[in-house]
Amino acid sequence: MNKRHINGLMDIASVLLQFSLPLICSGILQQLYNWADAFIVGNVVGELALAAVGATTTIVNFYVTAITGFTLGLSIFTAQKFGSGEMTSIPQILSTFSVCLGGVFLFLAGLGMLLTSPLLHLLHTTPDTILLAEAYLKIIFLGIPFLAVYNVYSAVLRGIGDSKAPFYSVLLSSVVNVVLDIIFVAFCHWSVAGAAVATVIAQAAMTIFLVLYSVKKHPILRFAFHKRTFDKAMFLQGCRFGVPPMLQSSVSAIGSLILQNFMNGFGTQTVAAVTTAYRVDSIVMVPIINLGSGISTLVAQDSGSGYSKQAKKTLAVGTGIMIVVSLLLTVLVIPTGGHLIAIFGAGQEAITIGDNFFRRIASFYLIYGLATAVRSYLEGIGDVVYSSFAGMVSLISRILASYAFIAIFANMVIAYAEAFSWVVLLLLYIIRFVWKEWKNKREAADPAE
Repeated sequence: MNKRHINGLMDIASVLLQFSLPLICSGILQQLYNWADAFIVGNVVGELALAAVGATTTIVNFYVTAITGFTLGLSIFTAQKFGSGEMTSIPQILSTFSVCLGGVFLFLAGLGMLLTSPLLHLLHTTPDTILLAEAYLKIIFLGIPFLAVYNVYSAVLRGIGDSKAPFYSVLLSSVVNVVLDIIFVAFCHWSVAGAAVATVIAQAAMTIFLVLYSVKKHPILRFAFHKRTFDKAMFLQGCRFGVPPMLQSSVSAIGSLILQNFMNGFGTQTVAAVTTAYRVDSIVMVPIINLGSGISTLVAQDSGSGYSKQAKKTLAVGTGIMIVVSLLLTVLVIPTGGHLIAIFGAGQEAITIGDNFFRRIASFYLIYGLATAVRSYLEGIGDVVYSSFAGMVSLISRILASYAFIAIFANMVIAYAEAFSWVVLLLLYIIRFVWKEWKNKREAADPAE
């Protein structure tokens, strides 16, 4: 997919949807196999095991968001190179960061396994769930290096316009995960450890598939391990795009650890309810997040090609689609939130808490959707540093709001604080967009400045 010569708004909408839909489908499938762990564990083993799996979410997300944050920038970097016609740079990007990220996260995963127990204690994981959480988390760490390599390949494929390949790999992974979950948890009675083993095997399968697919389908992505595997110039340029969103994602994950600790203070019922609600919310948000990925990729290709006006058209079209999608999700989730919590085997108290959570947070999906659209445009034109800064400020506002308003909203402060952070995020991105437009017009009017 390369849209450098697309002019009409309907044509842009068509290309954006064709590119984004496979990403949305792959994102939904990826969340569904995360659901499979919780669904099968909750219904076969029980609510205590469900809470234990949920208690590990923020730790795992620290690794996952660091990987996806960096590769988000890598995808934009690749798309700009693709848009500018610098095809020889693309295999160098792929080889350099497959080796680097794979090696770095292999080390970090090993470190995580050694520190599993201290991390869970640091988060004040409830005593009745900590042993189960530790057993689950130590195994999950084994899959982190596979996720690093997978996300590098996925980012480069998205950058050159192939959004279908990640969908195929996640489809395979989802099937493998669900089948193995049933075998290991329901039949072998391996409890949470069985769900973790199933997840790791599924992650390895999707990574191997994506590598083989890339080699066969795209000759430009083939490379051999030799002295040119690591390209210093590509590494430095890629880091300029990847490090800011990675730092922002890592800081966000640390913030989530703080918020997990905050949430644990409300007890096991709230932990089970809200962590399960976030599993549901994570799949609900997939269309918004991946539509944003589509916007940033198309804008990056336009930026690389020098078509700034078309980049703004992409933003306009993408924002219109985002509004429709966000409102549809709100209408869908508010009346069904409690029912979605119930399918995971949660008790009645947890279902009620989860239902109340969704009635509050879903009302702000439109705000988050608009923030995502503007952020994606800014990232697509290369403004990743500011985007990361805005994300950090938004996180700080969420943490402060959580502690400031706990006396007013009790456990529902978790929802209100996140919604408040989305409002902050949207305002920061709009301010940046307006400032950049004013600056560009001023420079165009007076080129000597």
